[in-house]
Amino acid sequence: MRYQKLGDCFEASRLTLGGGGIGQVWGATDRSEALATVRLAADSGINFFDMAPMYGSGEAESVMGQAFAEGLSKDVHLTTKYLLGDCPEDKIFATLSTSLEESFARMGREYVDLFILHGFVIADGWSEGRQAKLLPRIAVPMSKYQNAVIPAFERLKASGRIGAWGVTTASTQRENIAVVGAAQRPDVVQCITNVLDSSGSMSLMDEVPGPRQVITNAQEAGIGVMGIRAVAAGSLTDAIDRDVHPKSAELKDFQRCAGFRELAKSNGVSAAYLAHLYALSMPGVDTLVLGVKNRNELIECLAAEAAEPMSTKLIAAIDTSVAR
Repeated sequence: MRYQKLGDCFEASRLTLGGGGIGQVWGATDRSEALATVRLAADSGINFFDMAPMYGSGEAESVMGQAFAEGLSKDVHLTTKYLLGDCPEDKIFATLSTSLEESFARMGREYVDLFILHGFVIADGWSEGRQAKLLPRIAVPMSKYQNAVIPAFERLKASGRIGAWGVTTASTQRENIAVVGAAQRPDVVQCITNVLDSSGSMSLMDEVPGPRQVITNAQEAGIGVMGIRAVAAGSLTDAIDRDVHPKSAELKDFQRCAGFRELAKSNGVSAAYLAHLYALSMPGVDTLVLGVKNRNELIECLAAEAAEPMSTKLIAAIDTSVAR
């Protein structure tokens, strides 16, 4: 396993085990297999685990608590997140603090290395786009983020309960760029990292996606970058292995990736393996968060991480195999 500094935080393994898979967001698994997957990840050199309360209504965090019940090595690092939404400013610190304590209880911890704002940062007064009805639950207006969210995270940091804080930069491009370019920046961002540049059903509006520019800007600003959605929520796999809506963005992405799957087949590998290898080759990404739900999926990702860097010829072939 290779390691890389995550911004100014710590040395992170190039692969991070995410909580979505073991929390059953990306298809069915069970507690015993989830535990076995966490333990295999740790035994294989993965030292970074990315959790959140909404992954299986706390299941992923409970798995982490059970897997490391005897304590964590100082070299193992944890995150948790919170989907704050349009919370009143005077309640933001208390809300984040309460969620953090609940995550601590599930994971058996009194500290996490990184606390991440789940969801989106949006322009003040914006109420349009594909998910307009959900915005009060999933998105924080920019002024509220600046006036209350950042100070709350900094206060938690000063209290010694978190080591750093971060933001999921999967919002509209203007706000993504503003977050990483602000005078008071997050320590880490999570950013879309796949060949399609697609956030799938997370997308808030129809615009040309620009996650690579966000990654570049974050790297130049000294912000750590966690790559997410390497297989585009299953679209960059041989077959989506969970039920999705017939009109979902994921199914549309899957249908436009036939050339990518053919390229993977011609190279004697699965589409998921090739997608992870590609994401690991993208410049500026410090660690790639995996959505695996079992040991077999993890083993394939470990093989991709251990492989030689992708050639420029193969990268070019992959880029031309998909319609962005």
